[in-house]
Amino acid sequence: MTDHYQKPGARRVGQVKEVTSLANPIIKDIKALTNKKDREESGTFMAEGLKLVIDALELGWSIRTLVYAKAAKGKPLVEQVAAKTVAHGGLVLEVSEKVLSSVTRRDNPQMVVGIFEQRWKRLDDLKPSQNETLVALDRVRDPGNLGTIIRTADAAGASAVILVGESTDPFSLETVRATMGSVFAMPVVKCSVDEFLAWQKRSGAQVVATHLAGAVDYRTVDYKKKPTIVLMGNERSGLPDVLANAADRTVRIPQQGRADSLNLAVATAVMLFEARRHLLSLDETK
Repeated sequence: MTDHYQKPGARRVGQVKEVTSLANPIIKDIKALTNKKDREESGTFMAEGLKLVIDALELGWSIRTLVYAKAAKGKPLVEQVAAKTVAHGGLVLEVSEKVLSSVTRRDNPQMVVGIFEQRWKRLDDLKPSQNETLVALDRVRDPGNLGTIIRTADAAGASAVILVGESTDPFSLETVRATMGSVFAMPVVKCSVDEFLAWQKRSGAQVVATHLAGAVDYRTVDYKKKPTIVLMGNERSGLPDVLANAADRTVRIPQQGRADSLNLAVATAVMLFEARRHLLSLDETK
């Protein structure tokens, strides 16, 4: 069983194996991908569900290992994905539902799981152009928030998600689940505060930052005159002064009722779709 085995971060010769034991070393290494340290060392991550695996392959992501439940064997789409995995030199594992549950940490797991190579963009890969919107997140902590923001950014037509400072991992199992596949379509960048500030100056984009002490209503900003970076603060503490002071505009989202703030993912959605509304109105006038 382990003659040709290598850790998830290494290439394997295309092959198919049947695995029934939870103690199998390949399964142990796949399960370890729930740990950030192991994901970083291997450069890989886990995605659950046949649709996500198909989307990733269609978008050119490199698959290392495909795991599917015995009950899924023979299903045309599963067979096609398995064939593609083998053709790309990946490993295919046919496992029991018990093994699959241990991998995904779910009692009713998806029938298919893919292990993919991580893909990061660099700040200098981003060259914002007119009518383009990007979102930058300062120290986002919650995997569900990040996953929802990546999904929302995809839906709103944003160009990239920039993670500033120490943020939660976009390739964690929880975040990938929350993206519903958009992690494969949305470029993600990670950088320090200093790197972001230096890039911001040379990017030619305007930075619109949400802040409790924001000077203006978010709806009064002209999102059309320049490319826009929507800058959102940490869930608990908001934006630090160093980032807020570097923004071209600090804005607030007016609220009623007893709530004094919005969930980060909700607030980001409000901002991104307001920018989209402005850009759509620009298209209608052409």
